[in-house]
Amino acid sequence: MTVVQQILYTTEPERWWTLAEALGFVAPFEPTAEWAEFHADGVLAVHGVTEQHPAGTVDIHLIVPELDAAASALDGFATQRLVMDGVGEMLLVRPASGIAVSVSEGAVQRGIGDIAVQPIWFQPELDEPRAILAALRFRAGVAADRGGWVEMLCDGGSIGLHEGEARIGLSFEARGDLDALAARLRDAGFAASVVDEAFARTIRLPDPDGGAEIWINGVQDDLHGYHREG
Repeated sequence: MTVVQQILYTTEPERWWTLAEALGFVAPFEPTAEWAEFHADGVLAVHGVTEQHPAGTVDIHLIVPELDAAASALDGFATQRLVMDGVGEMLLVRPASGIAVSVSEGAVQRGIGDIAVQPIWFQPELDEPRAILAALRFRAGVAADRGGWVEMLCDGGSIGLHEGEARIGLSFEARGDLDALAARLRDAGFAASVVDEAFARTIRLPDPDGGAEIWINGVQDDLHGYHREG
């Protein structure tokens, strides 16, 4: 199975650990200020800031069963193979926008709970990132009728592709009772509120690093202006 790992860089790691646990993620090992992982449907990784990654920066990392098979599938794209300390051999896939997505080999427990990672991959044009994910056996889900948005699904988490200035945005998807989840977040010390958007209900809460609001989207059932491709 392929798993999406959403990597967040922060100066407030302990606050993010609390948020991850309140959302329903489970830590498979003891967190540290430099690196922590929280598993649910996909993985939220909390990383200390670096010179290249200031607070609030987000990366997408994909964990695949076989790196060689992924490399073959990505043969037609700009791909670099390298070795990273603590991770081992990995791939960097860089579409025309310059936003790189990394890939490594590994195994993660199949998704658990009602919370999933769904990082948003913004690009001015979506054909290339969609083709990259399709090559790695992601499948399309809900897409906007007029273009500009499509969710790409795998066995562990998903990635939203959105037209816009090239960057990666932090996002989650929650299944079940959003009001109960918002109440649990407030009990954990987060000022969470539920908002009715045109596409679905969402939970919004302040970013522990002082950036833009965090969005936790409910499952999209209203398809007015959208359609399911998968």
